Amino acid sequence: MEIADLLVPRGVIATLRVSNKKAALQEIARRAATLTGIAERRIYDVLGERERLGSTGIGRGIAIPHGKLTELSRLYGLFARLERPIPFDAIDDQPVDLVFALLAPAEAGAEHLRALARVSRLLRDSTICQKLRGTDNADALYALLTDRTESHAA
Repeated sequence: MEIADLLVPRGVIATLRVSNKKAALQEIARRAATLTGIAERRIYDVLGERERLGSTGIGRGIAIPHGKLTELSRLYGLFARLERPIPFDAIDDQPVDLVFALLAPAEAGAEHLRALARVSRLLRDSTICQKLRGTDNADALYALLTDRTESHAA
């Protein structure tokens, strides 16, 4: 599975201006609603429900909020580069500035886990993260995230 299988150019938010986790999840849900056709509130509720189980802030300024929706027929990814880092209750207590949200069909067990692993592998690469933090151009961000020449095989 490649990031390009999850993410479309319209799913990249180059400079998200939010001041807290709730606002970030609301804006991601709003953008996801336009991509998926599912109600913004429904998406926000699913992401928020997952956050209540434990933060999806995986450390080093990265969060991967995710959830499953019965209304989906395929996986969707959204990427947001935050204008300023925000508190996210991450495992290392560091603020987050790179967010990759993943929405999956309710029955996508293994596929959902493979997608999470793929996104996590990509964002563990400090060189990639440095490049993502270094540009506020949506097309450049999309290209960095979907570059198949990077060695992040699934």
